[in-house]
Amino acid sequence: MILEVDSGSPVPPYEQLRAQIADLVAAGSLPVGHRLPSIRQLAVDLDLAPGTVARAYRELESAGVVVSRVRHGTTVAAAPEPVESGAAAALLEQAAAAYARAVRRAGASQDQAVAALREKLAPADPPEALA
Repeated sequence: MILEVDSGSPVPPYEQLRAQIADLVAAGSLPVGHRLPSIRQLAVDLDLAPGTVARAYRELESAGVVVSRVRHGTTVAAAPEPVESGAAAALLEQAAAAYARAVRRAGASQDQAVAALREKLAPADPPEALA
């Protein structure tokens, strides 16, 4: 699971984290039952305060995206609530911005970035061509 928090963003870090995890769940990248990192571990990994990660997890739990249990950690819930269209657009915008930053850091061209994105968006098993 790759998460990124932009300290220069006007969006609070907990919200960036919440949105990215919700997006990964909605996209199926985090399957039902997948265990998320502990609050402390994710805080260390992202150089955030544990309270920031805890708030993101609480918000995800309130939305039904994850379930937190003592001694079992936080896992992806069995039936995440659907994302509203406005929220989906906001998640897409944030993901696109993060991808653009990663492309720039990698020194890749726009054509390379678009090709990589198209490859990842292509269905795993493309339907056979219609005759």
